[in-house]
Amino acid sequence: AVGEMSVEEPVAGAVVSYSTRYLHPFVGFFLGWNGLLTTAAFSGAEFNALGKYVQFWFPNVPIWVSGLCAVVFILTINLISVAAFGELEFWLSSIKVVTIILMIVMGMFIILTGVGNGGKAVGFGNLVANGGFFPNGLKGILFAVVLVAFAFGGTDSVAYTAGEAQDVKKTIPKAVNNVFWRIVIFYVGATLVMLCLWPWNKIGTSGSPFVEVFAKIGIPAAASIINFVVITAAISSQNSGMYTTSRQVYNLALQGNAPKFMAKVSKHKVPYVTVLMVVAVQLVGVVANMIVPEKAFSYFSSLVVFGLVSGWVCELLCQYRFRKLKIKNHQDDQLTFKMPWWPFSSYFALGFMALVMVMMALMPDYRVTYYVAPIWILILYIAYRIHNKRKAAMSAKKDEDAPVTVKNAD
Repeated sequence: AVGEMSVEEPVAGAVVSYSTRYLHPFVGFFLGWNGLLTTAAFSGAEFNALGKYVQFWFPNVPIWVSGLCAVVFILTINLISVAAFGELEFWLSSIKVVTIILMIVMGMFIILTGVGNGGKAVGFGNLVANGGFFPNGLKGILFAVVLVAFAFGGTDSVAYTAGEAQDVKKTIPKAVNNVFWRIVIFYVGATLVMLCLWPWNKIGTSGSPFVEVFAKIGIPAAASIINFVVITAAISSQNSGMYTTSRQVYNLALQGNAPKFMAKVSKHKVPYVTVLMVVAVQLVGVVANMIVPEKAFSYFSSLVVFGLVSGWVCELLCQYRFRKLKIKNHQDDQLTFKMPWWPFSSYFALGFMALVMVMMALMPDYRVTYYVAPIWILILYIAYRIHNKRKAAMSAKKDEDAPVTVKNAD
């Protein structure tokens, strides 16, 4: 949905800009500033995980120290240039991609040949063992969708690069289509291999399944290798999060919904003010891990899911209005990258978003969203109204101060 719009109307702020244009200015205002709340929550969850990975090697290093070091590193990269961000993201992504592919290939080797398992092929029996294919029934699947939504965060971030990408009509469709194949290979493929190798109720009870696959093949220091990979993956998440959120707030400033100084860019075209603002918000996540490291992940991940679902819903609604206007103006045939099976795909996706929110309400650790979100929305609405009144007052003052030119009747 967002790919269709970004190809036709490439902007740095993506959904922030589209929501202002196709839904309501407050929606764009809300999403832009909500990105900061989501970033703070996401940082809290990711830094909590990152700190635990670092403690695998250095048990005495506090979780918040690892988070602080990561923030400084990511900030440095993002302030240099967009190219530096892209280069770092390429290498970080390459590490995790290669590792997952190796795990899938080696896992399938064990499943089909029995190498690393005493010569006995594991086969696919574990998929239906211990209670069947869906051992916890529909309820188990429904509760899983919340964490699945958290894991899928950032899949739409390709749209945020449209305002700074070259040859948008070529690069964006390619990037969007690649997301599907990445999900099939890296999410479904890796999960399939793990569920074939171990009974579902034993996965993770004796260590990381990734580590165990490499260990079965006989690779030395398998645990350290995987630990390094998950650290790079966590840094990659934070790196892309900083990029996306800084562009959201930058777009707010361009629209006049944030102070003008936030629209400043460096000589390398980096919106450095908003990058620094995102860093300040990420530090909130660092502090939270200093105060409540035990509950940080579940609390923060629930707020992240709320932020993600809000953005996805708005992207779907924006695309719906976007396509309707194109149809009304007889321009829909000119679209070069259409959302497939529209509008039914939109209805299905919106229904799924509603399901995620319902399941969150039923999960005690994720219910915190319903306490925080209404207060946060109210605060943003009040801020929006105050901001609009100030804008109107400043506009009226400009009109009053403007010189009046009287033309001679002759």
